[in-house]
Amino acid sequence: MTGTHTGDRIFLRGLEIECIIGFIEWERRVPQTVSIDLELPVDCRRAARTDSIADTLDYKAVAKRLIAFVEGSHYRLVETLAEHTARLVLEEFGVEWVRVSVNKPGAIRGSRDVGVTIERRRGGHDAPVGS
Repeated sequence: MTGTHTGDRIFLRGLEIECIIGFIEWERRVPQTVSIDLELPVDCRRAARTDSIADTLDYKAVAKRLIAFVEGSHYRLVETLAEHTARLVLEEFGVEWVRVSVNKPGAIRGSRDVGVTIERRRGGHDAPVGS
């Protein structure tokens, strides 16, 4: 299911979740919206043949798990939230790598949003996923 030799990917874009995020005093009290994007490797061929959710990565399950995790988080930095999100996906969903973007809309006046994108591999190897 999680083989990457095909270059197939599942993506999830713009998952909006309320959480405590930030280091300014008011941010520690008031939930804010973050937007999360994920890219995950999956070999879609078997699922395409069987037309069965059992033969692919259940992105609804991934989304539900992330919502529960992020809603309960209290990180100060989007970098920390991204790192822990990547670790959760790698450990709980068995994918070989993950690309995570965490955006914090409205964090900087005059900009639409600000955030980070990280790529992580299983086993702690942080080489770019394209290498």
